[in-house]
Amino acid sequence: MSLVIDRSTPFILLQDRGRFGCRHLGVTQGGALDWVSMGWANWMLGNPLDAAVVEIGLGAFNLTCQRDGSLAIAGADLGATLDGQPLPAWGAFKVRIGQRLAFAHPRQGARAYLAAPDGFLGERQLGSLSTVAREELGGLNANGKALAIGDQLHWQGDAPQVRNMPRAQIPDFSADARLELILGAQIGDFSGQSLFDAFNNQWTVDTRADRMGVRLLGPKLECRTQSMISEGISLGAVQVPPDGQPIALLNDRQTIGGYPRLGALTPLAVARLAQCLPGAKLHFAPTVQEAAHQEHRKALTGWWS
Repeated sequence: MSLVIDRSTPFILLQDRGRFGCRHLGVTQGGALDWVSMGWANWMLGNPLDAAVVEIGLGAFNLTCQRDGSLAIAGADLGATLDGQPLPAWGAFKVRIGQRLAFAHPRQGARAYLAAPDGFLGERQLGSLSTVAREELGGLNANGKALAIGDQLHWQGDAPQVRNMPRAQIPDFSADARLELILGAQIGDFSGQSLFDAFNNQWTVDTRADRMGVRLLGPKLECRTQSMISEGISLGAVQVPPDGQPIALLNDRQTIGGYPRLGALTPLAVARLAQCLPGAKLHFAPTVQEAAHQEHRKALTGWWS
């Protein structure tokens, strides 16, 4: 045994980069919502950036260590402690047999990521360990279940090198989010006033938010397109249903949908949205695909610098 879970919730999930090449089968992507924080947690231990981690949503997660080793955490500040002593929200640390690792509640951000050397072990399904409850895929026991009390997490070996997290790369999740949005095929069907409102007003994250999508509250958006033939849904797609309140679709989204779309959030914007708690404020910023690719490449440079 490596770690034994003493306390958990339905929001504590084993995740990696997700499943690709199988959406034509109706299987969604899954994977870590904040892929940037997952990558940094793995980077600190010298892991592949997409090695399996524990996604800790909103805290209330306790573990007991059953072996010595190195772990790392990144993402939200959930008040992590080791034997009651505070741990940094972004950093690698040593653990010893018998020590207790605990995550309390959100101080900044919504999801933390716990990494172990070479990633946590499990049975891959369609190339991934990622947990998707609706499809009963992935997770520790390959049944789509969240991590539960008594479950045992294992890893092999130890970190060949432990890196310090670059302070300049640590994001501020307390600030209002600015989410870049690549304009979509139906953008011309929205009224001029709606387009102005979409990009010049503040949006509030609703309580109706999960790994499938996040509802946003703000001005009512109007679109001339009332019905559509369902089409493929990309990560970060921002659909606008008849009530005019947009829904940003995340990793566990359905594979097709028939609501008109403003466009799609960039991958960096999806990661940032994943750290927004209900009541958080955000703005949309229109962008084009090439600019989004440049921002994506810029974000990745820190991992290889």
